[in-house]
Amino acid sequence: MNDYSILEQTAGKYGAVVLKNEPMKNHTSFRIGGPCDVMIKINCEALLCELIKQCRENDIKYYVVGRGSNILVCDEGLQGVVLLIGSDFGSVRVDGEYIECNAGASLAAVCAVALENELTGLEFAYGIPGSVGGAIFMNAGAYGGEMRDIIETVTVLDETGVQHVLSVEELELGYRTSCILKKHYIVTQAVLKLAAGEEQAIRARMKELATQRAEKQPLEYPSAGSTFKRPEGYFAGKLIMDAGLRGYRVGGAQVSQKHCGFVINTGDATAQDIRMLIADVSAAVDRQFQVKLEPEIKMLGEF
Repeated sequence: MNDYSILEQTAGKYGAVVLKNEPMKNHTSFRIGGPCDVMIKINCEALLCELIKQCRENDIKYYVVGRGSNILVCDEGLQGVVLLIGSDFGSVRVDGEYIECNAGASLAAVCAVALENELTGLEFAYGIPGSVGGAIFMNAGAYGGEMRDIIETVTVLDETGVQHVLSVEELELGYRTSCILKKHYIVTQAVLKLAAGEEQAIRARMKELATQRAEKQPLEYPSAGSTFKRPEGYFAGKLIMDAGLRGYRVGGAQVSQKHCGFVINTGDATAQDIRMLIADVSAAVDRQFQVKLEPEIKMLGEF
């Protein structure tokens, strides 16, 4: 049993919220996941840096989690400490055509600030769940846009807690990947470069994309968005549909009837249900079409 008292003392020094045995289902878009030993809500970069160093020095396992929109946490929960980068570390500031935001800011909040200040370029992200940090981590994109189109610089911490400021080229952003993923960096801040626009046009485009999402995606159910990466030359959803798996279920997990690229929680799904369904779908598509589907979601804990 780990002694987390040193971490709790540090969190107290910074006035951060500490939760014990906190159910992870309260912090994931799947609404699935057992309790973590300790959760600390990060409220500044200095706290995050200090906690990472203490975890390393004391051999304490830690998980850095944002808004939980791209993760599946195991049913038994997580042994160790969860460093939650959410709204407590989510400030957003405008400087001309630049938006400076902390990693915990939701994309929805940043989109709202862009609209309010008549800045265009971020419309594609309207309706993408999750935080700025998570979006950069995976180079999130939709409807012809992606994060690398608008990034000026990103501030990260490495595994030893040292800060680095990276340009968009240094981030090595590709389809759902980045050097952040490869080098285990933690995003703390981003500067986004937008362009002067017109409020009515920005609002109209955001509304148009929101309508398209609602029509095509199962937003009424908990999910982690697109479950699989797009295989080169194919669309995951179409492969799954053509394999006859629309509506396929394992326990409370289901391939969405509306969009086969989404695995949804119909209400009582376990992490094991989701994992088994993903495995079944991957095997069926590989068997029928010789195409390997790679999950886009990250699994945390013991599976």
